[in-house]
Amino acid sequence: MQVIVDRIEEDYIVLELEDGNIIDVPKELIPGAKEGDIVDIYINKDEREKKEEEVKKLMDDLFVD
Repeated sequence: MQVIVDRIEEDYIVLELEDGNIIDVPKELIPGAKEGDIVDIYINKDEREKKEEEVKKLMDDLFVD
């Protein structure tokens, strides 16, 4: 999904979604964003799986039988 940075207000960035809806998000979520920027939002399943494996390994190491 691509969103457009419509404008920046005090602590929020106003984004226009693909369907034309407008949402506000905290500036911290998109550091360095400027008006007119296009932001890609996607679900990174590969990274999620890596994190799940890391957590499983940590849990296995912690709870040794």
